Amino acid sequence: MRIIQYREAVAEAMSEEMRRDENVYLMGEEVAEYNGAYKASKGMLDEFGPKRVLDTPIAELGFAGIAVGSAMNGLRPIVEFMTWNFSLVAIDQIISNAAKMRQMSGGQFTIPIVFRGPTASAGQLGATHSQAFESWYANCPGLKVVVPSTPYDLKGLLKSAIRDDDPVLIMESEQMYGDKGEVPEEEYLIPIGVADIKRPGTDVTIVSFGKIIKVALAAAEQLAEEGISCEVIDLRTVRPIDYDTVIESVKKTNRLVCVEEAWPLGSISTEIAYMVQKRAFDYLDAPVRRLTTADTPAAYAPTLMEAFLPSVDQVKSVVREVAYQNA
Repeated sequence: MRIIQYREAVAEAMSEEMRRDENVYLMGEEVAEYNGAYKASKGMLDEFGPKRVLDTPIAELGFAGIAVGSAMNGLRPIVEFMTWNFSLVAIDQIISNAAKMRQMSGGQFTIPIVFRGPTASAGQLGATHSQAFESWYANCPGLKVVVPSTPYDLKGLLKSAIRDDDPVLIMESEQMYGDKGEVPEEEYLIPIGVADIKRPGTDVTIVSFGKIIKVALAAAEQLAEEGISCEVIDLRTVRPIDYDTVIESVKKTNRLVCVEEAWPLGSISTEIAYMVQKRAFDYLDAPVRRLTTADTPAAYAPTLMEAFLPSVDQVKSVVREVAYQNA
């Protein structure tokens, strides 16, 4: 099977859907002439032209509103935010209009929009450019929130999102665009709301998503050398959440560690922990543990960012604690 980059999977998914449906179009800052800030729309302007690949002003509220209006009139926009940090000036359109219009119109309007772009930290970008927004938007009914961790998952989920009649948010990462992985040449779709067991195991369940799944997998590999078998579940979608896959894993391993790049209060890990204690409390042999970022704005200094983010060593330490195998 061929190997392609994460950014290439983004471009392939969008291009294939634009060829399939003339109502699909892409808009955002630098998506056309510059081939995308992260080259995730490379070649698309040449193929589809300026009426379907549109460079926008630096005005996220404005072009998010245009997307909502065009979706109400039968088009299927893909909106790229250069970073989800910039979506804060467009959040009124996303929350108040895109997420709610179907209900407020009594079902007269569907809002088939994909909002996509990178979320969370990506090195030394400072406090205002390093925020993770998955749990923020997942809190809103009417939105679907997808956080793919591999090129394969990204392509299949993005194609499903473009065909969805409700607004879907795709959370990517600047640090994943160069990641490579196997992606079939033939068409495939991945359903939204289905988790993936990235590594089977028997002793401890680790739940994560997005780029932090790589931290979880690296920790699981090292823990296996210590005799601790970790089952690593990639949620892939954080609204809706595939609770059943997590619950069935916990019933097998009897232990759960949640790892994510987010502040602790109101995190996805908090929701997972609640649902596990509600549905699988009698199966737990240890308290549920979560590992998030530090409860502070992200710093600029590399040493402080290292301390801010969940690390392989931290995951290993927490897993040992729930497995009662502290060194």
